[in-house]
Amino acid sequence: MANWWDRHVAPRMIRLCCAQPQVMKARSHVVPLAQGRVFELGCGGGINLDFYDLAKVTHLSGIDPTPLLLEDSRRKVAERGIASDIREGVGEDIPFASDSFDTVVTTFTLCSVAEPERVLAELKRVLKPGGTAIFLEHGRAPDEGVRRWQNRIDPIWSRLSGGCHLTRPIADAYEGAGFATNRMGSRYMPGTPRPVGWIEWGVATS
Repeated sequence: MANWWDRHVAPRMIRLCCAQPQVMKARSHVVPLAQGRVFELGCGGGINLDFYDLAKVTHLSGIDPTPLLLEDSRRKVAERGIASDIREGVGEDIPFASDSFDTVVTTFTLCSVAEPERVLAELKRVLKPGGTAIFLEHGRAPDEGVRRWQNRIDPIWSRLSGGCHLTRPIADAYEGAGFATNRMGSRYMPGTPRPVGWIEWGVATS
C-alpha cells in the first residue's frame, strides 16, 4: 500500500501543492535569477520551466527520482525547445561531473531528500567555483510555538507526502555546508497553516 501511494498518489499531491498560486508567485521571483548552464534538483513536473529566463539560460540539466513527474518535465522541455539533459536520479548521488554548472536551483526539494547534508555537498561539487545555488524552500519556522506543531505532525506529514519534512532548516543548512548565503526573504505564506507555510529564499555562493 505504501509503495502504491508513493508511486501514484504522492506525486500528484506534490504537483498540486507545489503549483498553488502563492507558491508560483514565489517561484516567479527566484527562478529567473538562474543563468548559464543550470542544474535543477527535483525537476520533475517541470513547474519551474515557465519562469526560467531563456535569454540567460544556455542549457538545463536536472534530475528527479519520480518517473511520473519526469514525463511531464521532459515533455515541457521539448515543447519549449530548451537544450537539456533530464535524468532519473537522487540528490545524494548527482550523475554529473564536478564543476559543471553556473547555477543550481532547488525549489521545495530539500524537504524530501534522504540525506540533506550529502545533497548539499553534491550541489557544491557540481557547481563551478563561484557558482550560485538559488533556493526556495519550506522548512523549520522561527517561532517556537509553530516549531512544536511542526515536530508533532511531521511524522504523519512525511508518510503522506512522499518523504517531505517540515522541520528542516534551509539557509542555515546551506551555510553549514560552506556556502556564503544571501538571505533574500522569508515569510509565512498567506492562507496557509503556519506549520506548513514557512518559506525561505535566497542565493548561496560556492
